[in-house]
Amino acid sequence: MKFRLLAGASVLTAALALSGCSGGSDDASGDGKSELTVWLMRDSVSAAFQKEFTTAFAAAHPDIALKIQIQEWDGIGQKVTAALASNDAPDVIEVGNTQVAQYAQSGGLADLTEKKTDLDGGTWLKGLAEPGSWEGRQYGIPYYAANRVVVYRKDLFQQAGIDPAAIRTRDQWIAATRKLDKGDQQGIYLTGQTWYALAGFIWDEGGDLAVRDGDKWKGALDTPQALAGMEFYKKLQALGKGPKDADEANPPQAEVMAKGKVAQIVAVPGNAKVVVEQNPALKGKLGFFPIPGKTADKPGAVFTGGSDLVVPVASRHQDAAYTFVKELTGDTWQKKLALAMSYVPNKTSLASAVASDPGAAAMAVGAAEGHATPNTPGWAAVEAENPVKDYMTATLTGHDMKREATKASEEMTRAMNSAS
Repeated sequence: MKFRLLAGASVLTAALALSGCSGGSDDASGDGKSELTVWLMRDSVSAAFQKEFTTAFAAAHPDIALKIQIQEWDGIGQKVTAALASNDAPDVIEVGNTQVAQYAQSGGLADLTEKKTDLDGGTWLKGLAEPGSWEGRQYGIPYYAANRVVVYRKDLFQQAGIDPAAIRTRDQWIAATRKLDKGDQQGIYLTGQTWYALAGFIWDEGGDLAVRDGDKWKGALDTPQALAGMEFYKKLQALGKGPKDADEANPPQAEVMAKGKVAQIVAVPGNAKVVVEQNPALKGKLGFFPIPGKTADKPGAVFTGGSDLVVPVASRHQDAAYTFVKELTGDTWQKKLALAMSYVPNKTSLASAVASDPGAAAMAVGAAEGHATPNTPGWAAVEAENPVKDYMTATLTGHDMKREATKASEEMTRAMNSAS
């Protein structure tokens, strides 16, 4: 799943970003080169990065004519599904990490399991690698990641005598947030339906959103661990004025923070740019730290958003496709991409590449404890209905937590298994 607010990216030029919707390529171009068609998503690379990569790739692989086509996120699921079912699929496709399972289940993706060692797969971020697999086989190759951090007001923390570097545990986070929550100033702006944040707290407790039950899946919001995660969410959410019946996009939380009365939000670092655009007076006053963990020995668990690269079975250039995947997901280009786009590289061993970028550095710390949503094609049906949001609102507005969790878990179970 791709976060839409990661970093600004220029509109790619026509010479570099062929935004048409054609699928696969001919066997060879007029000069005898293999024509490799790649679908990348809007804003996953900048124009400058793409130009540098395309030039270097052409020099290193003169036998491959690379055509990159930029796709829009809206409607991409249906478009990829149609491409995989056709005989004219592109050779490489960027897909959201949590979408891989549904595409793999269709039989349309090449099995890349035997390439893991060659790609140093042992150091891949878990939150990208795990959803890139299906039934023990690897179909998606981790491309880049992003996750939520705490975006905070440096000046408000300083006025309150709070050192953000000293906030290592959730209890310390609560104590600091309570100190910041005074008068018309919100200690934190956290809406009632920010369910990705809730998922992290559930994972911290050792629970999950859903679990396997034989060959089926069942919702797990009513387990003791998941209920403990919701208890913490409830405590944190109360230290601000976030609406209990809305998510972070309604209204956009960056716009709320820009009004000047919010000390913290839980968001991807790109939201800080939006805050400053809305209120230039806050330039230089925003900082980042990883979401604190239950204990000080590791950061809080986070949902890892981002993308994987897949190769359709229908690609007529399997070897060239793998060459492209290996180049773009290799250490050299991963470091360059992370710096260009403020992403987290695809391997834990590359975290130091973003040390100079405070937002990305905070993400990289959290990414070490990254998770993905349940790895089942049926999860898409859960997100479409999203009983998790309804459960959260019901709990925060005084309904019995256990009863509402059981109800939501049953709805999740039905959705996952009816869709599979």
